[in-house]
Amino acid sequence: MDVKEINKYGQELVDCLKLKTSPVAVKLIPKGGEIPEGMKEVDEAMRHCQLVDRVRRTGEEFYTLIDDQMCKGGAGAMGLGEMPPKVASGEFYFNKLKQFSTQGAARRTLERVPKLPPHSTEAILYSPLEKATFIPDVVVVIGNPKQIMLLTQAAMYKTGGRVEASFAGKQSLCSDGVVNVYKEGKIGVTVGCSGSRTYTKISEEEMIMGIPVELLADVATGLKEICPK
Repeated sequence: MDVKEINKYGQELVDCLKLKTSPVAVKLIPKGGEIPEGMKEVDEAMRHCQLVDRVRRTGEEFYTLIDDQMCKGGAGAMGLGEMPPKVASGEFYFNKLKQFSTQGAARRTLERVPKLPPHSTEAILYSPLEKATFIPDVVVVIGNPKQIMLLTQAAMYKTGGRVEASFAGKQSLCSDGVVNVYKEGKIGVTVGCSGSRTYTKISEEEMIMGIPVELLADVATGLKEICPK
């Protein structure tokens, strides 16, 4: 699969699903890896969820380093630096956000958040899929339930099966939408988290799907077959 095919699949997703914003190509550059020559660094620090939301709306392409990622919990999950101790332990969610009844409940949830080894990622690239100049690891699609349904049906078109969703409403676009998909090589569906629902323009009517690039061709092909005429 080359970049031209990636772009073609991106445009097909936009056209068939009638997406109002672009699918977002995300690539994790391993530690010591090289950032593509000529690609610009993002111009301000933002959260990963904000970066995805910005790219899908503006059509920009850029890379980020650890200092460009405002949410260190999300950055740590994606291997940029380390997960802050109070986030990793659940203390932040229990004591500050009051989202759990006990510290133990918070800890158990955060222990199961998908994450990459600390400092294993050098940089993260973002681009609208139909314009990307690189081959992504994961494609993040933000759409309404019907659009996510069609993507699910498209993914099942070739071999059948089921999409297995795993989420807790915590670290959604970073851990669920990117890291878990990257690690497992399987499509993931998630519903957002308090951060992504607060700091982005993702609407109450939208949800998120992460697609590993290895499955993108099959999803795009299936979508063309079932695409509503």
